[in-house]
Amino acid sequence: MGFFRDWRRKRVLRRARLDEALWARVASRLSYLRGLSKEEAARLRELVVVFLAEKEMHGAQGFRLTDEVRLSIAAQACLPILNLGLDVYNGWVGVVVYPGEFRVRKEEMDEHGIVHTFDEELAGEAWPGGPVILSWEDVGSAERGYNVVIHEFAHKIHMDGAGDADFPAARAGMDAVEWRRILEEAYERFCSEVDSGRPTFIDEYAAEHPAEFFAVMSEAFFTESAVLARDWPDLYRQFALFYRQDPAGRAGG
Repeated sequence: MGFFRDWRRKRVLRRARLDEALWARVASRLSYLRGLSKEEAARLRELVVVFLAEKEMHGAQGFRLTDEVRLSIAAQACLPILNLGLDVYNGWVGVVVYPGEFRVRKEEMDEHGIVHTFDEELAGEAWPGGPVILSWEDVGSAERGYNVVIHEFAHKIHMDGAGDADFPAARAGMDAVEWRRILEEAYERFCSEVDSGRPTFIDEYAAEHPAEFFAVMSEAFFTESAVLARDWPDLYRQFALFYRQDPAGRAGG
């Protein structure tokens, strides 16, 4: 199976061609890509080509998927797996793109065992073994420290891989006890900062749950790497081991 998949991907790379002008335009809008070396940029492009060949994107509510939309989402989705490989995203194929925030019906049980049903407006959502759902308006408004694509694909890396509901498992070669300890301590520290009312450059949504903390900090790791490395050095080092990247160490990181 692995041999056939590798052969198919090599075949895709031989036959597929990216529009150079379109790629340059998309990449120029993603400032955190500027620090990539030529070799890293070339590998990112290859990942993007194969990602687009293997994943199925669909527009919802009449949203039209242009080549620019597809390329932009693919580039951001592939950045976290630059040194991990596309197999991290095995087991699912769908990416659904809405024009703006979309409404999802949710159920929640209170402390008395009563189930409450409510609608929630979301910018993105990831389903275990299922699709990633995105709001293009939010993808387009990405800024340093905020990136809905990286956020949702970090959830996919977490939920479709090893680990538990709180955090993904450490990768081979990492100290699993240290990984868990630093994540838990960082999460507790962040929740304390939010509770104290002190301002933080990290979205307060990260305090909702450890899994959200991992996803939000993943956004910061790639789009505000220098700030994360400065303010959360131990956490940054663990993320560098987990993603096998050091964005703060790149030029312009």
